Amino acid sequence: MVDVGRLIKRILEFRDARNWKQFHNPKDVAMSLCLEAAEVLEHFQWKNKEEVEEYVKSHKDDIGEELADVLYWVLLLSHDLKIDIAEALGRKIDKNEKKYPIEKAKGNATKYNKL
Repeated sequence: MVDVGRLIKRILEFRDARNWKQFHNPKDVAMSLCLEAAEVLEHFQWKNKEEVEEYVKSHKDDIGEELADVLYWVLLLSHDLKIDIAEALGRKIDKNEKKYPIEKAKGNATKYNKL
């Protein structure tokens, strides 16, 4: 099990050792999060299903690095905004379980308001 607190501590140590907190306002951190998420998308752009499957086999580490960048910014922003991200995720899953009951949503990609 991943210890979110330990990850955040390591991120803060990294940031603080470089005196970067001064640049990390919520707007810019959120922008960085979006930019990194776009870099994840670049790995899959213009590829069909078969091409994606083949690409992932040989680029898993690269994709993992981009996902790690996204996680970095999510954890940093949640810390700076004093949001317990593990608790927020738990609440969101609880909410989605109500929006997408198994008997209606299983095997179905329809949005909750159309079920």
